[in-house]
Amino acid sequence: MSMTNRRLQQALIAGMGLTSAYSANAQNPQASSSGEVRGIDSAAGKITIKHGAIADLGLPAMTLVYRINPSLLTGIKPGDKVTFTAARDNGKYVVIAIKK
Repeated sequence: MSMTNRRLQQALIAGMGLTSAYSANAQNPQASSSGEVRGIDSAAGKITIKHGAIADLGLPAMTLVYRINPSLLTGIKPGDKVTFTAARDNGKYVVIAIKK
């Protein structure tokens, strides 16, 4: 699937209210964790989360800026304790599901 088609598929799925356009595989590993929201930039589609280690993504405990579909940010604000699912896509980390 071309990158343009993948992004279109992701946008369509996100628009339908589904939480994930990714499948758990070697190219797009994903994992769930919990943490605290430290910042949100809805216009840029970014969220900053302080979290513990996420072994399945090879991440130590840290504060990291993730890409996120702005539609997933409804009701989420800095200071919220959240659980989230993140995936690695082309070397970048993306939150694909989040809830308080």
